[in-house]
Amino acid sequence: MPSSPICVDASYVLRLLESDSRDAPAVKHWGAWHESGRPLVAPTILYYEVSNAIRRYVVHDMLTSQDAIDLLDVALKLDIVLYGDEELHRRALRIAEQFSLPAAYDSHYLALAERLGAEFWTADRRLVQKVGDSLLWIRLLPS
Repeated sequence: MPSSPICVDASYVLRLLESDSRDAPAVKHWGAWHESGRPLVAPTILYYEVSNAIRRYVVHDMLTSQDAIDLLDVALKLDIVLYGDEELHRRALRIAEQFSLPAAYDSHYLALAERLGAEFWTADRRLVQKVGDSLLWIRLLPS
């Protein structure tokens, strides 16, 4: 019987990429999930958000352009199965409405986690505060 999936968002992936220690929470969780055979999933929006964040690092002189390309290459090699279908978008819009989210980006992750019965991991404290009492499968990555 396969293990239940883990849905990760861009904030989680960015923390993973930024971690310089095997003891960092993002790295420890990532390793444990892989060791236990839990599939990693995300909506197709993941790499759009990761690319945008990496670009912002360049604009704010936190990364060079070459470092940004290298970092994105690492992100693109992560073993994450992507989903992006019409029903996912519809459900994301309904979830955004249900929780009065100002945009539907985050709700795509929530819709996918809901669909697959996955835990959803994020570093977005604001999102967890907004929906965490209602969605018991959402997890906040410790700082």
